[in-house]
Amino acid sequence: MAVKIRMKRMGAKKKPFYRLVVADSRSPRDGRIIEQVGYYNPMNEEKTLKVDAEKVQKWLSNGAQPTETVKRLLKAEGIIEK
Repeated sequence: MAVKIRMKRMGAKKKPFYRLVVADSRSPRDGRIIEQVGYYNPMNEEKTLKVDAEKVQKWLSNGAQPTETVKRLLKAEGIIEK
């Protein structure tokens, strides 16, 4: 089973809000998840990102692969090295 750390879209039309989740790579974008590890709100002026770093590190050490967008957000937050 290939596990990915990716974003699940929430919110209303034209007002996106994303949850950072750990999910099987074969499941649909908004489908079944394993665990929620944070959220990202791009609609705020400061673009809010809240991540549980311990959970992310645990999943990365277990072999989960972040998507490109999630990898960029985690690097900006300082959770993974550049």
